[in-house]
Amino acid sequence: MTAALSVLLALSFSHGQTAAPVTRGVHLTGWGAGSPRVRRAFIAHMKEAGLNTVVIALKEYDGREFVNGVPLAREVGAYVNAIPDLPGCVKDFKDAGIYTIGRVVLFKDDTLARRRPDLAVKKPDGGLWTTDKGMAWVDPYRREVWDYNLQIASRAAAYFDEIQFDYIRFPSDGPVKLARYSRPDNSPATQAQDLAQLMSYFREHLPGKKLSVAVFGLTTTDRSGMGIGQHLDQFIKEADYVSPMMYPSHYHKGEYGIADPNRAPYQTIHRGLRRVAALGAEMGKLRPYFQDFSLGYHYGPAELRAQIFAAARMGVRSWILWNPQNHYTWSAIPKPGELPAPGTDPSEETLHAKNR
Repeated sequence: MTAALSVLLALSFSHGQTAAPVTRGVHLTGWGAGSPRVRRAFIAHMKEAGLNTVVIALKEYDGREFVNGVPLAREVGAYVNAIPDLPGCVKDFKDAGIYTIGRVVLFKDDTLARRRPDLAVKKPDGGLWTTDKGMAWVDPYRREVWDYNLQIASRAAAYFDEIQFDYIRFPSDGPVKLARYSRPDNSPATQAQDLAQLMSYFREHLPGKKLSVAVFGLTTTDRSGMGIGQHLDQFIKEADYVSPMMYPSHYHKGEYGIADPNRAPYQTIHRGLRRVAALGAEMGKLRPYFQDFSLGYHYGPAELRAQIFAAARMGVRSWILWNPQNHYTWSAIPKPGELPAPGTDPSEETLHAKNR
């Protein structure tokens, strides 16, 4: 790391990151949150590990949603009673001093797309467009889709400290050249414009509520929109917090010049965050998701800590851990006092997972 970059990181950290609360969080599935027994155990683990934030799934990518009272959800069969007592669930976390975030998946919505094909992304022949895995998406340009998700978010906002929007993008995993939208002049420019307008719309209708977005991990270095309409700089302006999903297992081999990013979590996160210093005072809005699960390569304590330490050295101390089964490596989570200062060089201890 150059001396100039080290100074820039230190200045960005001192003028930006300290102005925002430091988030040390984990994601919890709706089913886990809905179980009082699981919830109590989860809270105990969080407190012991020194965590202060929980993200609870309220709507998943298959379209199932867990917030009661949304008419269209009832109509299409999307509502599932996974969290029978949502107010009580959130209260349990708040009583423990934990900041609460409700996560709502937007446009990857197989349920709504199949029950309301008029709202779905189409093929040139008018049929339902699907991903390589057969999942349907709804059209991000359709205002009725915006309003449906807004209704879910509005009901959840009565209980949660913050609402997070995921899959706030256009589809990518499939024959995207065959995808047809309600806007015939669809282009990278109109996609970016649409998502910016959507965030402004949500802001207008959820006044006073903290709003965040989860985005592709590559948005930290790729400014092209990647064919999905996501631009980090744009979301930084529109949202209170932005969470790039920087799972090393999701980066292609060779990305950032790393032979296998999945086996090099420290280098992947460090290089993935190398341009965030340019955000300056906005760095406090950056809150990446890190990987605490195994996919193609075993992840344990060393791999988890490597990600957190790499981010700290780049001036990013807020993060959220993800495990789809709620199984976290609690004992390996470093305490705030263990983290290195921004701009410092890594030690062999934090790099030893590179080629294990």
